[in-house]
Amino acid sequence: MDLAVKYGKEEILLRFPEDSIVYTPRYEKREHEALQYSLMHPTGGIPLSRLLKRRRKGKVVIVVSDITRPIPYQAFLPDLLHYIRKEGIGKEEIRLLVATGMHRPSTREEKIRMFGREVVDEYEILDHRAEDESQLVLLEKKSWSGATVKLNRAYVEAGFRILTGLVEPHFMAGFSGGRKAICPGLASLDTIRMFHGFTFLSSPHAANTILKDNPCHLENTSIARICPADFLVNIVLDQNKQLNRIISGDPFISHEAAVEYVKERSCRVVDFPADLVVTSSSGYPLDDTFYQCVKGFVNCLPAIKEKGEIIAIGNCTEGIGSNEYRMLMKEYSGRHTDFLKDIQDGLFFIKDQWQFQMHIRAIRKVGIGNLHFYTSHIPAEELAQLSVTGHCIAAVELREVLQREIDRAAFQHKRIAVFPEGGYCAPLSP
Repeated sequence: MDLAVKYGKEEILLRFPEDSIVYTPRYEKREHEALQYSLMHPTGGIPLSRLLKRRRKGKVVIVVSDITRPIPYQAFLPDLLHYIRKEGIGKEEIRLLVATGMHRPSTREEKIRMFGREVVDEYEILDHRAEDESQLVLLEKKSWSGATVKLNRAYVEAGFRILTGLVEPHFMAGFSGGRKAICPGLASLDTIRMFHGFTFLSSPHAANTILKDNPCHLENTSIARICPADFLVNIVLDQNKQLNRIISGDPFISHEAAVEYVKERSCRVVDFPADLVVTSSSGYPLDDTFYQCVKGFVNCLPAIKEKGEIIAIGNCTEGIGSNEYRMLMKEYSGRHTDFLKDIQDGLFFIKDQWQFQMHIRAIRKVGIGNLHFYTSHIPAEELAQLSVTGHCIAAVELREVLQREIDRAAFQHKRIAVFPEGGYCAPLSP
């Protein structure tokens, strides 16, 4: 069978044995409801127009994701802004707040790409900065774990809070969307330290599709309840990153409904673990950095047997990731056991360390020698320091090289599993 595997903004067409196990979402092609219908008929809540009439003193703050999330804001954000303004709220009373978490601020060009030039030119847009104390407010209550909580001041002091987000399987928090826009999206470094710390991520429940007893889910849900949004707009994308559904309403009830919708369509129970998994990293923008690509090969772990082989691909046009992450990976190259001991002992906590902790789950299951990563944009000498078996292959040669590896596995009668869209389909342990 021929399958198109996502790579950057392109697809690589590969041939697989007919008995290969294909993990792909099962979204039906449908005309999604107009945003206005979702706002007027919310899930578990009151229509947005009625809620806006009760707003507190202060600006309407709309929390949006950054460029690392493939959310088609131009397909619904202008309509949301128009709906709010029809309620008599002027442009100067509306603020867009980018929930960066600990990602870098978005450039103006990225904002235009995400929201459209008209929105960027006409509305105030702020980027959250987790390390800037002047942007943060200490909340009175503590989180589920007992930690103190600091959130973005513009969000906390808003007259009305609207969250937007994408619901999909998430390899730490179970599912993305909803409460995740607040934590880690709008949280301080100290708050994120607990959420992404060694203890939480050591839990087997901090994994794809799991919400029950998941410390990440319990922590950020508790924080979202301390300073809740007034309304939530969650979207669902199909396997082609096209808008499939908008589910709006109560920040918690509507998120649960979105999770159930996604779980039914993008999760599949593993019948037989594979000898070889071939996975993308979900394509642009989710494979722009190696940091983001880690999600692709951690996501597939339930579908592969112990000491099996993983072939992951990622475009990585922006390289490895943040400076902190790049230095961390080089410092602990070949020493992942030392890394785990050091963060468990509290010797340090730095930005993006959590990604390597999740990465180590793949190392422990298949070994670095069987964890193959193919890209065209990270030099071989740098790939050698990233705790994978790296392959720097020219883009024009990549399809041929990958096909040769698949043919080799088929000749050896290995059971093959394929994730054409990477993390958009999450395998479930039986």
